[in-house]
Amino acid sequence: MNHYTQLTQEQRYQLYAMNKAEMTQKDIAQELGVHPSTVSREFKRNTGLRVYRPRQAHSLAMERRDKGVQRMLSSHWHEIERLLKSYWSPEQIAWRLYEEQRYRISHEWIYQYVYRDKRQGGKLYLHLRCQKQRKKRYGRNVTTRSDSRPNND
Repeated sequence: MNHYTQLTQEQRYQLYAMNKAEMTQKDIAQELGVHPSTVSREFKRNTGLRVYRPRQAHSLAMERRDKGVQRMLSSHWHEIERLLKSYWSPEQIAWRLYEEQRYRISHEWIYQYVYRDKRQGGKLYLHLRCQKQRKKRYGRNVTTRSDSRPNND
């Protein structure tokens, strides 16, 4: 339960079976290894007219995923790129889009966009104020090594 992952089709079938067995959402979440809000959200978003059906739920979730955020943002990326080239920070850009256009976008999405562009050979990352620094690793690596001292038996 450390980070968010979307439910798989198998988990949706398990969720359906446990719900039919009248388990609580909290117990279902614990059994699936997800947060209770994930189960609640799954029922809320993907329940049809009558009951929760795993096949229908999975297809609805995949449709939402396929629509994707990128298409919704496509009209805003030109503005985002322009502001990045003017050395605005992703936090400032996110704030401006919300204040002026009432459009919410996370600064983390902007960073992900910039680093994806970098992997594809783009130059947007050069316009970030602070370049991503290498993380310092603490502790030491555990390695297996043979004892270098001679055996004096």
